[in-house]
Amino acid sequence: MARIAPISGFPEYLPPAHLVERLIVDSLRHTFELHGFAGIETRAMEPVSQLLSKGETSKEIYVVNRLQEQFGDRAGEPPAASSRRAKSQLGLRFDLTVPLARYVLENAGKLQFPFRRHQIGRVWRGERPQEGRYREFIQADVDVVGQGDLPAHYEIELPLVMADAFARLQEFGIPPVRILVNNRKVSQGFYEGLGVADTEAVLRVIDKLDKVGPEVVVELLQSEAGATAAQAEACLRLAQISGSDQACLAEAEELAQSLGAATPLFEQGMAELSALLQAAAAVAPGVITVDFKIARGLDYYTGSVYETFLVGHEDLGSICSGGRYDSLATDGKVSYPGVGLSIGVSRLVARLLSAGLVAPSRPTGTAVMVAVTSEDTRSTSNLVAAQLRARGIATEVAPSAAKFGKQIQFAATRGIPFVWFPPDEGDHSQDDGWQYRGQVKDIRSGEQVEADTATWLPPAADQAVTLEPTHHPA
Repeated sequence: MARIAPISGFPEYLPPAHLVERLIVDSLRHTFELHGFAGIETRAMEPVSQLLSKGETSKEIYVVNRLQEQFGDRAGEPPAASSRRAKSQLGLRFDLTVPLARYVLENAGKLQFPFRRHQIGRVWRGERPQEGRYREFIQADVDVVGQGDLPAHYEIELPLVMADAFARLQEFGIPPVRILVNNRKVSQGFYEGLGVADTEAVLRVIDKLDKVGPEVVVELLQSEAGATAAQAEACLRLAQISGSDQACLAEAEELAQSLGAATPLFEQGMAELSALLQAAAAVAPGVITVDFKIARGLDYYTGSVYETFLVGHEDLGSICSGGRYDSLATDGKVSYPGVGLSIGVSRLVARLLSAGLVAPSRPTGTAVMVAVTSEDTRSTSNLVAAQLRARGIATEVAPSAAKFGKQIQFAATRGIPFVWFPPDEGDHSQDDGWQYRGQVKDIRSGEQVEADTATWLPPAADQAVTLEPTHHPA
């Protein structure tokens, strides 16, 4: 088979790098489940009409066609048939939120609300590939979905869950994060108090502040959102307030009062932000910062909004974002509000690998390789390996009965720390089942000890692969 050129935006890792990705995913899943989130897996495809309902463009969606449908002759197809086909067309999911809405509606009678779910899976998005942005990537989501209503305290809980998840990843050497939070009620109430008519347009412009700068934002607020020069300057002043304690809220309150923009909606959002800061100070001090320029330009957010940055790697952009949405789904009678955050796992892993920040403690999950004395006695080596595996020790058998020196060299190349030299034929007992004896060599230190398959264990640090800081970023 001829060598196939790689497809841009579809990363494939070698085993050690894949271990980094897997261990991060395992840690996130463990944290989510510690917080009571149930894991689900939604289908990879949804109707294109449903995918477009979130505001994405057709250029970002990978449409799925069977070959016959794609290349078949449709000459003379009636318009009605073409319309039906378009409506039934399927596309690959580009996030895990649209599938969640459909999942909740389909299973509402079987779910217990508030429904706490986590999902870690692949999504596909047709965008230009660059560092941290792929066409196929992994997201890790947590959401709480209510039926009819959803208390505001979940807007406090969700960012603290993420703070805990990233704190646990810090144990592996991953840099700390800053979670920036705002509340759309504050922004919208402030803009309404100023008399700005198109608050959604203002939010979309403010969301560009870091990219285009304050002068351009003021111009855009006037040209795209219909704000006056004074209103645009006031919107910018609010957006430039940030802080991790109540002082930043006092500053925003003073600004709103001075401009007559302290509407009831503004005050409600301020109270919710204050509660979040109080909780964060007790549980995750220094992690959560109020930043009034965080707008999350999509119009379905209705309360708290969040963006998360890796400290020292802010150029990567947000690695975890989300917010409150009062209309995740509706069946026409009952609405299902939610609040959730999504980690861009692939974006995070890409930076960790490119910057050389972490590495697996060894490049393979195997802890022990059982040597093979001769091909005639390979069955003995297989039995030794089976008994070690039965006790939870990751074990493989040497690929050939080469000289022991070459077998040790093979294990070293694979990153396997221990080699088990099998017993002579018959060197076993049947006390409480078959127990094979042998010699176990730590090929890193050269230490070799007598062992048997019933009691020997590798040291705790070698029983499972973990992530470790490299201490020498590239």
